Amino acid sequence: MSRIRSAATLDRRTFLAASGAVTAATGLGLTLGLGADRPAAAATAAPGPAPAAPEPVDAPAVPRVPYARGTTLGSVATPRGTGGYRRLGDGPAWDRVVRAELAAAHRGRAGRRTTLASFVQFTDLHLVDVQSPLRYEYLRAETASAWRPQEALSVPGVISLIERINALPGGPATGSPLSFVMTTGDNTDNNSRLELDWFLTAMSGGRITPNSGDPRRYEGVQNSGLPLYWQPGSALRDADKRAGFPRLDGFLDAAIRTVHSPGLRMPWYSTVGNHDSLPGGCYAPGDPFFADVATGDRKLETLPAAEAATVWKAVEKGLDPRGADFKRLLTAHAKKARTVTPDERRAPFTRAEYLTAHLDPAHAGPGPHGHGYTATHLAEDRLYYTFDISDGVLGISLDTTDPAGHYTGSLGGAQLRWLKETLRDNERHAGRHVLVFSHHTGTTMKNTRPDPARPHETRHTGAELIELLRAHPAVVGWINGHSHKNDITPHGTFWEVSTASHIDFPQLARVIELTDNQDGTLSLFTTLVESAAPHRTDFGDLSQTGLAALYRELSANAPQARTDLAGEPGDRNVELLVDRR
Repeated sequence: MSRIRSAATLDRRTFLAASGAVTAATGLGLTLGLGADRPAAAATAAPGPAPAAPEPVDAPAVPRVPYARGTTLGSVATPRGTGGYRRLGDGPAWDRVVRAELAAAHRGRAGRRTTLASFVQFTDLHLVDVQSPLRYEYLRAETASAWRPQEALSVPGVISLIERINALPGGPATGSPLSFVMTTGDNTDNNSRLELDWFLTAMSGGRITPNSGDPRRYEGVQNSGLPLYWQPGSALRDADKRAGFPRLDGFLDAAIRTVHSPGLRMPWYSTVGNHDSLPGGCYAPGDPFFADVATGDRKLETLPAAEAATVWKAVEKGLDPRGADFKRLLTAHAKKARTVTPDERRAPFTRAEYLTAHLDPAHAGPGPHGHGYTATHLAEDRLYYTFDISDGVLGISLDTTDPAGHYTGSLGGAQLRWLKETLRDNERHAGRHVLVFSHHTGTTMKNTRPDPARPHETRHTGAELIELLRAHPAVVGWINGHSHKNDITPHGTFWEVSTASHIDFPQLARVIELTDNQDGTLSLFTTLVESAAPHRTDFGDLSQTGLAALYRELSANAPQARTDLAGEPGDRNVELLVDRR
C-alpha cells in the first residue's frame, strides 16, 4: 500500500473535500436526487415533471489497494455475439500494464512509494442539444461523427459518470483520496448557452431538462421520418433498424424528461475545447449568422449526397474556417428546412460568457469558485491558468483552440511565452512536479491560422509544445483528449496521456495517480472507468439509469463508428515510469 506524504501531498482543504466524497459515497451510496448540500438555486430553470427516484448506485467500501471494483480493472462493457445490433454485457477486465520506456521499474517500489496526486480526468463529454438548428446531422452519410444514435442521451450518460466518480473510494492504485476532477474540453457540443448550463449544472448539481424549442415535445431528426436517422418511435425501416436497432416507443419523450444530477462531491476544474469555443466546433466565432440559425425556426435535416460530400471535405480539411460556404448552403436550402420552435437559449456563447458562467455562484458546487478561472481571466480574456494540485505538484491548464476556426488547435504566442515563464518560475522557486492539461493532442495542434483578434501573433504547433515541455524536466505528464481515443505516448522526459471521449464507445474517464517511488523514479498510474450504469440494458427501462445504460449500448452499435478508440493495452490501465534522478 502506498503512503501519503503528510506535508507534500494533498493540501488540507482538498483532502477534506475528497475525504468527504469518500464518506458520502461509501456510507450512503449515490442517488440521483438533490442532496442537502445541493440548493435549488443551482438548478436549471427549465421546468419539467419530477423524475421517479432511480435506484441508488452501490458504492464499495474502502478497499485494500490495489483494487478493481468499479473500474475497468474489474470488468468492461463488452458486445455479445457477432453482426447486427449487439447487446452489451459484463466482459473481461483490462489488466494494468507497466511501461518502462522512460525509466526502469525497480523491485520493491510498491512498498516504498508515497502519493503525490490522485484525481480524475473527464474529456469530450459533448453534452449536446440534439434539436439545435445549427447542427449538421445531414452529413451523417459522410462522417459518423455528424450524428450518433446515442446523442439524445448525453445528459443522463454524463450524470451516471458523475455517480461513478462519487462512488469511488480513492485511487485504485494507491487508495489515496481523489482530490479533484479536471475536464479537458469539449464539455459542450454546439457552443450553445443551453448546453453550457447543462454542463455546469451536471457538474455542480441540480435539475436539468435536456430539451429545447417546444417544451412539450421533441423536434429533431429522430422524428423526421427520414431513413438516414434512427426513428425509435416509428415503424419506419430506417438505416439503423435495418442494421438491427430496436423500435423503442417512448424513447424521445424519455430523452427530454427532467433529470437530477447529484453533482461532483469533490472540487472540479475546467479546460476549454474547440466545441466550447467555436460554433459547430469548427467555425470562427462572432458571426451573428450562426446565432440567427441556432436560435431560429428553420432546421435543415437532409442534403443531397454530392453537396454533403463537398461540405464535409471543407470541414475536414479546414477549407472554410469562417463558414462562408456553410452559410451559403444553409441560405440556399432554407425553404427545404423543417419548421421548429425557436429558442434564444441555443445561441452560441462567447469566451466572456463561458468565463462568466463558470464564475456564477449558482454553479460553484464544491468549488473552487470559477473552477480554475477568476475575474482576472475574464478581464484579460484569458482561458489558461495554473492551479495547485498538491503541495508538490503544479497543474497548468492550456487553451489550445485556434479562434480563426477549424477543429485542430495551436497555442498563441502570448500563451506560449506565459507557459515558458511559468515553467521557469517553478524551476527557480518551487521545484514542483508539473502536470499539463489541454484539449488538443500533440498531433492535432497544427492549425496556425492567425487569431483575428491578434493578427500579428504567431501560432505554435503541438511539436513546438512537446519541445518546450521536454526542456523542463519538472513536467511529468501532458493530459488531453480531442481524438476520442486512448493513446499514451512517451516524449523522452514525460508522458502524453490522451483519453477517450464520453460520447463514443467505450465512453470512459481516467483516474490518474502520481507517486514518488523513493528510488529516483516516479510512477504515473492511469485507470479507466465507465459510468455507473449497468452493462446490460433493458429496452423496457426508460428511467434515468436505464437511459444511461442505453446511451452506452447505442454508442457501441453506432454504424460506421470507429472500433479502435479503446486503444491498445498500453494505452489503458498503466503504470508509467518516469526518471527523476
